[in-house]
Amino acid sequence: MKAAVFRKGSIVVDTLPDPEPAEGQVLVRTLASGICGSDLHAAKHTHQFVDLAKRAGNRWSMDADRDVVFGHEFCCEVVEYGPNTPARLSPGTLVCSMPLTLAGETVQGIGYSNDIAGGFAQYMPLADRMLLVVPNGLPADRAALTEPIAVGWHAVQHARLAPEDVPLVVGCGPVGLSVIAGLVLKNIHPIIAADFSPARRALALKMGADIVIDPAETSPYDAWRQTATPPGYDDSRYAQLFGLGPKLRPAVIFECVGVPGVIQQVMEGAPASARIVVVGVCMQTDRIEPFFGIVKQLNVQFVLAYTGQEFAESLHHIAEGKIDVVPLVTGTVSLAGVSDAFAALANPEQHAKVIVDPWA
Repeated sequence: MKAAVFRKGSIVVDTLPDPEPAEGQVLVRTLASGICGSDLHAAKHTHQFVDLAKRAGNRWSMDADRDVVFGHEFCCEVVEYGPNTPARLSPGTLVCSMPLTLAGETVQGIGYSNDIAGGFAQYMPLADRMLLVVPNGLPADRAALTEPIAVGWHAVQHARLAPEDVPLVVGCGPVGLSVIAGLVLKNIHPIIAADFSPARRALALKMGADIVIDPAETSPYDAWRQTATPPGYDDSRYAQLFGLGPKLRPAVIFECVGVPGVIQQVMEGAPASARIVVVGVCMQTDRIEPFFGIVKQLNVQFVLAYTGQEFAESLHHIAEGKIDVVPLVTGTVSLAGVSDAFAALANPEQHAKVIVDPWA
């Protein structure tokens, strides 16, 4: 099979042996696979990526000196079943799966494994018990966005939202956009979104944000206060000490940038008692001043990935038209175009989500 292989710092197209499905596995043909920001980081900062994985409990067991085929956002079709595995799905059935497979009772990740090719390869051996049938005739390139949408849905599910909350989404890349989509599903409004990129702000509106802010011109936190402040609100220390008058609506701030310094900025800008949900994956050393969290009594929560149920729900949200992922897809490339796509994704004005078609 053909695959886009990450090899010694570069992405090259090469021919690899076709995977052979073991018992309990299904050989699938990859039809579409999204490029994730984590893929870009793993390619640019490989040794740091591997070191962090080891220090965090070997979540990814990737060897920086061996070949790896990225791709953990994918949609495929069933080809054939492994030995002693009942064929419950017909060949050609469109399926999605969380990015992992099972070999007996061993869980093996897909996307950062040196031994199992990810979605930038033409075939993969997935676990039959993990397969979700793609419903409603949903095209493969849209179904492939189940994984990134599930990331945002998980963050929203774990934010302990209430109807009176006013959410602020800081960063409108694919993660922030998926959070916005989840907030719309939860019917939590108004949704305020902030990003320096005009293209990303436009996408935020398409995904359902009510107010978009350019932080270069307006403080997102000032915009939040204007939105969340009721008529007659008194912000004097006396009124706040004795609980006089109406109160600010509660703040829930989703940090979706994932670069050093942003959590500190959020803590400084957040109102008292805000809940901060850190969704952006920062893989560099960061620094915060706890004093801001203490005096404001902030609640800071970190989230990652999703549950199996949230993944399945995300697929159905897309298939049932509750989340429109079409605006997110800004390009499709062949295996030969993966390397250039990695470079192009560094420009937020050019792309949001690029889909890899291994057969193009």
